Amino acid sequence: MPSATAPLIIALCLWLFPEVAHAAGPPPLELETKIPLGDVKGRIDHFAIDLDRQRLFVAELGNDSVGVIDLKERKLSRTITGLSAPQGVGYVRSTDTLYVANAGDGSVHLFQGAELTPNGRIELDDDADNIRVDTQSNRVYIGYGDGALSVVDPSSRAKIANIPLQGHPESFQIDRAGGRIFVNVPDAKHIAVIDITSEKQVMTWPARDARANFPMAFDSEAARVIVGFREPARLMAFDARDGHVLANLDLCGDTDDVFVDSKRHRIYVSCGEGAVDVFEERGTGYARIARVPTVTGARTSFFVPEIDRLFVAVRATAREPAAVWVFQPTP
Repeated sequence: MPSATAPLIIALCLWLFPEVAHAAGPPPLELETKIPLGDVKGRIDHFAIDLDRQRLFVAELGNDSVGVIDLKERKLSRTITGLSAPQGVGYVRSTDTLYVANAGDGSVHLFQGAELTPNGRIELDDDADNIRVDTQSNRVYIGYGDGALSVVDPSSRAKIANIPLQGHPESFQIDRAGGRIFVNVPDAKHIAVIDITSEKQVMTWPARDARANFPMAFDSEAARVIVGFREPARLMAFDARDGHVLANLDLCGDTDDVFVDSKRHRIYVSCGEGAVDVFEERGTGYARIARVPTVTGARTSFFVPEIDRLFVAVRATAREPAAVWVFQPTP
């Protein structure tokens, strides 16, 4: 006859080790398909999407190209070549323009319309990197150089402002309701808080216990800034109001992207170690509920809530061709 304390022991184990609870059911991310990118060599960086045409753009940094994936057909439709180590990509719906930021020469190339016709370029200092599109203000922000965000007016395709920083900006996120931009500045070992109206840094959040803060996401519902660190591998959640640390969790290694799934109250973190860590909100904190295997070096990803898919960039290896792996969250 089973002990009366057995249910309590089981419940306690499931609370202490939440990954066990998910092991019996479907994983929180299910691999749906793999979309080959063709003969693409080297590192793959960030993504953007044209939702109207269902086109996914992939910055193929090591290949000096951008892959264009037809999501309806689940296949590569074309490759844009002649670039210089593209890192960031951003699609501006208001002008139907794809922006591609190049680390190699600091240029930002513009491609227009359904045919992605070349339509000019914007010259930045060097190391043009992450791109964010603020649809509400109709502005494009581009991180670059030894420390700045460039502000571009997509209507005129002109740089209209420059926001100085204390080091090269990595991932950054826009809090439109709060009128701020949060910026990872790993060389300065902090997170910079920018006031959108004045275009000046107004706060600095030191990263005292960790270094190499590269990926960032903003949870607008919870008013939290989620940051991934590489040294040591940690995931931290900051109160967006004052930078107070709300959570500090163990993380997979060599992270480069983090996203919030508001529908399921989850966080997805992709890591070059060869995994996607999945965290779930638990009260005021988080718990890791799964570590989904990918491929070593597959550290960039892109969650698109409008189509409920997580895309993971897998670079070519001896065993795996370059591809975009498509994961469907469950349930």
